[in-house]
Amino acid sequence: MDSFPGGSPVAGGALGPAERDASLAVLKATTEPGKELDILIVGGGIVGAGAALDAVTRGLSVGIVEANDWAAGTSSRSSKLIHGGLRYLEMLDFALVKEALHERGLILSVLAPHLARPVPFLYPLTKPFLERPYIGAGIALYDAMSITGAHGRGVPFHKHLSRRGTLRAAPSLKDDAFVGSIRYYDGQVDDAKYVANLVRTAASYGAHAVNQMAVVDFVREGERVVGAKVINHEDGATFSIRAKQVVNATGVWTDETQAMVTERGQLKVRASKGIHLVVPRDRFQSTVGLILKTEKSVLFVIPWGRHWIIGTTDTDWHHDKAHPAASSQDIDYLLKHVNRVLKRPLTREDVEGVYAGLRPLLAGENDSTAKLSREHIVAHPVPGLVVVAGGKWTTYRVMAKDAVDEATRSMDERVPPSCTETIPLLGASGFKAAWNRRNRMAEDSGVHVARIEHLLSRYGAMVPEVLALITDNPELAEPLPGADDYLAAEAVYAATHEGARHIQDVLTRRTRISIEAWDRGVSAAPVVAKLMGNVLGWSDAQRESEIKHYLARVDAERLSQQQPDDESADAARLGVEDIVPLR
Repeated sequence: MDSFPGGSPVAGGALGPAERDASLAVLKATTEPGKELDILIVGGGIVGAGAALDAVTRGLSVGIVEANDWAAGTSSRSSKLIHGGLRYLEMLDFALVKEALHERGLILSVLAPHLARPVPFLYPLTKPFLERPYIGAGIALYDAMSITGAHGRGVPFHKHLSRRGTLRAAPSLKDDAFVGSIRYYDGQVDDAKYVANLVRTAASYGAHAVNQMAVVDFVREGERVVGAKVINHEDGATFSIRAKQVVNATGVWTDETQAMVTERGQLKVRASKGIHLVVPRDRFQSTVGLILKTEKSVLFVIPWGRHWIIGTTDTDWHHDKAHPAASSQDIDYLLKHVNRVLKRPLTREDVEGVYAGLRPLLAGENDSTAKLSREHIVAHPVPGLVVVAGGKWTTYRVMAKDAVDEATRSMDERVPPSCTETIPLLGASGFKAAWNRRNRMAEDSGVHVARIEHLLSRYGAMVPEVLALITDNPELAEPLPGADDYLAAEAVYAATHEGARHIQDVLTRRTRISIEAWDRGVSAAPVVAKLMGNVLGWSDAQRESEIKHYLARVDAERLSQQQPDDESADAARLGVEDIVPLR
């Protein structure tokens, strides 16, 4: 097996224009004798990216294609938590919880300590006697189940708090809301940043990664799938990619991609919509997050830098999968439930941002999406095609491993087992040393130490690459308009290293400006368009087109959030199409 067909691994895992062109050339050449890939991954979300890294670190030649941007679908619209799932413990799904807690510790301690960190939550108690021992035993079990492997738990143990201790930790709670609480910890991560980093890490080991590349059909020889026919959205060109095995990791689009090959033995995936609100941190006072039980599921109030994330809902979605829309009803549902415990109620005017995502749940007989299992399934419906579906964001690495295991079973060569438990993402190695040097880094660069700390939490040991851009052009040390947390250099770096191709990639995924800024990125859009355009070679007309499209997208999302139900919200959001092609 040739680990790096057509060239060497990408230095530093950069996903800039030159690297994209080089990967395109390799993928186009796979139709030549002896040039086919070992594995082609379809889908650039968390599972597809994880499968690319898993396969390439086994010594396989790997390509990964994504129809939109890395993590453009479900994988960038989660609750930003890596957790075992207390509610699955209540459902007695011990295996799933234990697996997820193992992965949580691995991400926090080994894979991405620069991107993930512990976050405290209060589990409120409302009944004076029986509830505390019952809930306490469950959380104690939750903590105990996380003690696995040599990498450690990654989070502190839980602690019981009295009513007074609860109000001390969260003064904005109603005085009579709870009789006490239990403080416990889970993990938090910027989901979209993690996926982009995961793709970059796979590229650094030799995977050929191309976004804005959609699969329109599978290539077959008889019943066997031997590759995929793709269209490059940026120039409209179509070509075939040949591979010994194709892994379909398309999440909520699993049914559509499977249907290109067969109607037999299909996995069926249901889309469940979850929406989140983003509000400023100063709207209520608390040093911890909250987990609140609702009549349908659970509600999280999650600390997120200078903001709170409040979510989520759990309802069937039968409309456009690329652009799930939050309705006015969804927003009112979340505000109603969180206001039950706050002294000062939140209103619509407090909401900075709103986002909606779709969970890919394995279809079952139960009508309630909230009760469907989060287990994953790997299937081989036809020779040459492996399908992976279901699962949780936290357990992406296990899903990826299982998919690649299935794909390699039919290969002639002996393929080594997965080693991704020991493969840190780019920026993880040397992160602690870089953190300890943050004051020196600030002195050398002229960038305030608080900004250095923010950069370290987003790029880890790769921060010097971002600072080098500022050294070459000091103007890049300025924050983006309306988004003081992010520097202009980060927009440039997104285009040169992180595969960003449109300004919405930067404003919604490489940064989170679209949900964190009051204007949702409108004032930053022209500046980002100029910075990206200089890297990607945009004409003035392209810049204007990018800005116009982004502003229209923001207007469509705002309009959809004023609609009473899913159907009208979907119609409002679909008023703006995706911005392709580039040329």
